[in-house]
Amino acid sequence: MDERLIAFKRLLDIMDRVREGCPWDSAQTLESLRHLTIEETYELSQAILNEDLNEIKKELGDLMLHIVFYSKIGQEKGAFDVADVLNGICDKMIVRHPHIFGTEKVENAQQVEENWERIKLEREHNRSVLGGVPEGLPSLLKAYRMHQKTAGVGFRWRNADEAWQKVEEEKKELFAELQKPNNQVNIEAEYGDLLFALIVYGIYIDINPDDALEKTDKKFRQRFGFVEQKARACGKGVQNLSIDEMIAYWKEAKENFL
Repeated sequence: MDERLIAFKRLLDIMDRVREGCPWDSAQTLESLRHLTIEETYELSQAILNEDLNEIKKELGDLMLHIVFYSKIGQEKGAFDVADVLNGICDKMIVRHPHIFGTEKVENAQQVEENWERIKLEREHNRSVLGGVPEGLPSLLKAYRMHQKTAGVGFRWRNADEAWQKVEEEKKELFAELQKPNNQVNIEAEYGDLLFALIVYGIYIDINPDDALEKTDKKFRQRFGFVEQKARACGKGVQNLSIDEMIAYWKEAKENFL
């Protein structure tokens, strides 16, 4: 028997036992697990950013447990079980990949994405193109996914140059609003437009803005931590450094944390 199937059945059997016999596991609900699942997803994200394959393996196991847990609760409610979950995603993958499981031809990944969105809309007639983007997503990731979705139905720039021209346009509009007094509302709106245009541009140069910003956050943390170390080495708190000293240590940090 396939070892993967053996391992999956083992997890299902363990879930059956702990759900019946463990006071904590038996008390859980769909709602009580939700925030834990979000936490596990962020932990997986961090492991991926750290390129820690062993940790990725562990975090995938945690998420797999959650999927089985939700499926067990669904089974108890008579709504669905793990087989329904798996068959549902299998059916979706087959339908959304007619170039693999049918006769349709594609030339590149962009056409695959466009087919995905087209098929979704054809099968779910009343669903908005943006209906699959959760309102609760972090704003940066939500902007990225919204443009991916609309691009999938043809609402996109023709190339990266056009996308960058939009960035330049939004920069000028923001600068114009900054020149006006008592104009915070419009400044905020134009600032948001500029951020959105930059996020969209990332799609055209194959950059995920969330990944890029996360790496920049990490770099900033490392560099500022270096400035703090330098301050302590001088017997000072970082707040006691002059701005010139901070900049000098920052430049040194850049040489250490590229």
